[in-house]
Amino acid sequence: MSKYLATSALMAVSFVIGAGGASIYAEATTPIYAVAEINVKDKDSYDKILPKALEMIKNGGGKYVAGGYNKTKSVIGAPPPNRYVLIRYDGGAEAFDKVWNGGLKDWVEKEGSKYADFRLFNVEAVEMK
Repeated sequence: MSKYLATSALMAVSFVIGAGGASIYAEATTPIYAVAEINVKDKDSYDKILPKALEMIKNGGGKYVAGGYNKTKSVIGAPPPNRYVLIRYDGGAEAFDKVWNGGLKDWVEKEGSKYADFRLFNVEAVEMK
């Protein structure tokens, strides 16, 4: 009987180790930060259309980390634009691309660009060692 118990225990341990490995693999996506430098030229009009973009970002898993109007201070170099935002996508570049190609790009090009100039780039997160 102990032979069967030992085999069952070994199978259970193997299952737990295997499941743990799958869990580690599933969490391997590197977060990405979207950095938006926005020079808003008509704040009142921009603020009226902004909720649509914010909704797309939120629904796509984007989380605002920092920024807003006049929240950035230049330490060295050229001064920043009047709106600067940092958004984290835990789903990585794939999550950002889904939001960008799912409507945010069209919003920037067709609506946002009427009232602001944009510069947008992504930065891959790194683990501090």
